[in-house]
Amino acid sequence: MDLAFSVWLFFRYFFFVLAGFYLWSGLDDLVIDLVFYARTLYRKLFRRHVIQPLTLAQLESIPEKKMVIIIPAWDESAVIGRMLLNTINTVLYRDYHIFVGTYPNDEATKLEVERIREIYPNIQVVVTPANGPTNKADCLNWVFQGIKVFEKDHDCRFEIFLFHDAEDVIHPLSLKYYNYLMPRIPFIQLPVFPLEQKWNHWTVGVYMDEFAENHTKDLRVREILSAAIPSAGVGTAMSREAMDYLATLRNNQLFDIRSLTEDYMMGLTLKDMPGRKILLQQEVEREVPVQDAHSGTRMVRKVKEFVATREFFPSTFGAAVHQKSRWILGISLQGWGFGWTGRPGLDYCLYRDRKAVVANLLTVAGYLVVAYWGLSYLVGLLNPNWAVPPLVAVDEPAYKIVMVVMGLFFWRLINRVGCTWHIYGFSQGLLSIPRLFYGNFLNFAATCKAIHRYVRARIAGKVPEWGKTAHAYPSEDQLRTFRRKLGDLLLDRRLITAADLESALARQRTSGGRLGDILVDMGVLNADTLQLVLEQQQKGS
Repeated sequence: MDLAFSVWLFFRYFFFVLAGFYLWSGLDDLVIDLVFYARTLYRKLFRRHVIQPLTLAQLESIPEKKMVIIIPAWDESAVIGRMLLNTINTVLYRDYHIFVGTYPNDEATKLEVERIREIYPNIQVVVTPANGPTNKADCLNWVFQGIKVFEKDHDCRFEIFLFHDAEDVIHPLSLKYYNYLMPRIPFIQLPVFPLEQKWNHWTVGVYMDEFAENHTKDLRVREILSAAIPSAGVGTAMSREAMDYLATLRNNQLFDIRSLTEDYMMGLTLKDMPGRKILLQQEVEREVPVQDAHSGTRMVRKVKEFVATREFFPSTFGAAVHQKSRWILGISLQGWGFGWTGRPGLDYCLYRDRKAVVANLLTVAGYLVVAYWGLSYLVGLLNPNWAVPPLVAVDEPAYKIVMVVMGLFFWRLINRVGCTWHIYGFSQGLLSIPRLFYGNFLNFAATCKAIHRYVRARIAGKVPEWGKTAHAYPSEDQLRTFRRKLGDLLLDRRLITAADLESALARQRTSGGRLGDILVDMGVLNADTLQLVLEQQQKGS
């Protein structure tokens, strides 16, 4: 019994420590929620008629600025070709180049890029001087130098810089939004949403849940509180002024090669640059093919979606731990090197980033207390002589803290379900409940690995190794829903104007019918041209 009492006493005090942490952390998260919902309510009540989504006519009214898409690529021969072709065949923009950073000892990736470049001259290859793999920051720095050489040789100047990875599905309208808002807004981050997979792919589901909440709510609050948001590394656009600002600040080494999360550090480095840094949240309507669950009939349903970057994320526990450990190491551990800024809002966001290490560990530690409670309760039922008191009695003041913590926990579940539901639908929203517990163990394992990598590197006096994530790219069927719509293709070829398209869409909403037929009836398009464009659309061109 002495041993049983000692174990009970240990878990009782450990329970108090955890309850205090959960209360503190839960209230911390509640602050983010309250700021977000207060902003949302304010905009609905007082700014509803002032703030309107940008229309296609507005986007088309701005002359295109010269734009460059930067893609670092090490060992990406399996995906880079399809990514480049899909980008070229879907983005609604003309005046842009794609620069791909490759390595001398990665001939397969280089040849795949060169194969596409033979067809599309707006694709350029930059080969780094050193063999790979280095880290992403080093590759990006060399690509930027290659862009400067290209500008000098071709007497041109890029005004907008986009950052993407070799597995990204770029939204067709994203470049138009950047073009409209820059250089007035020098830094724009689009939401990043993982591509949905089957319900039983829980690892991907954890990414879906986390990004749905972070890129609809948390990053928006960071923008409000700190006037600076970290880059996600993809779906990030920067004006020429922002790039020159970083180049001057870092002696042309825009990205910190010592950091495993160079994108995060780059976004924070822009904190003193004039101009807003924003998370761009815009929704557009598109048609998606669906199958009726009862009749099996194929139909088209109109949905609203965010203008966002989409990609596949790791689908196995081990691969996710590998990727997340790099994020935790770079943001929560190496991030201490950034220090504190003396700005309350920004420092509060930095504190939340660094809190993640402790939170990920203590969240799973709480399951040990739950396991002890269940086991002791079961033993007490089987043998009353071995029964031990509860860890906290109902009449103790600490019990009220437990009730508050439970309330905060259920509030977190409601937020997680709501965000996932908004992006992926009702069923995925419900699945986010059990995935929350699975995700806690995933983040715990990633945090342990990050700490191990960090300590080992510190002892050796070296920079932690990069640790590349293996990438996959969507199939043709999965990409089909992201192909350009007929109206986009007609605008791209300047066969109709944005005003013509808006008028046709308005008539379609009123009376139905196919868009092409409506445009022909309006007299702004002839039938032969329509047939030619429809054939090209079917080919994905």
